[in-house]
Amino acid sequence: MIKKVKLNLTNAPYLQANHKTHSGSCIKHQVKELTDIHDRYGGMPETYTVHNTLIHQLWWDKDLVDFDDIGEQLGMEVITISSILQPPGNVIPLHRDTFYAITKKFPYDTRTKVRANIYLEDWKMGHFTQFNDDVVTHWKAGDGLLWDSSIEHLGANCGFQDKYTLQVSGFLI
Repeated sequence: MIKKVKLNLTNAPYLQANHKTHSGSCIKHQVKELTDIHDRYGGMPETYTVHNTLIHQLWWDKDLVDFDDIGEQLGMEVITISSILQPPGNVIPLHRDTFYAITKKFPYDTRTKVRANIYLEDWKMGHFTQFNDDVVTHWKAGDGLLWDSSIEHLGANCGFQDKYTLQVSGFLI
């Protein structure tokens, strides 16, 4: 399941936050959790390293962000919100979202888990997201995609400026 969404929000708090207080790479867990995807291509290429899959991610709580308003706009019960700064030259390799934190917190909840990936700035050269055969570019701030765990996707910043996104995760209403 995938659909286009639009979120009306003030981007300044996310864009002005010091994302560099946390650095990480999603491949640390992808190489263990998503071998079914990687095996179709002969395994996770060794050329993906912590240095070219770097992201800076901040987690936001209900005291700082209106989870209810965002959830109402997106048609979901919001459980977590994070913002990601993806530096130039970094990629998030092909993966699907496993919703680890939500599943751990709600192990018996059978509702559909979803994530909205919202672009916090207008598209810049070299920024893109891909799912299936669709390459997403030329977005406006607030545009985004909402998907469940069946959608394999990737993201890249092949440009010269930071790429900012908001990840809103929860249950589909």
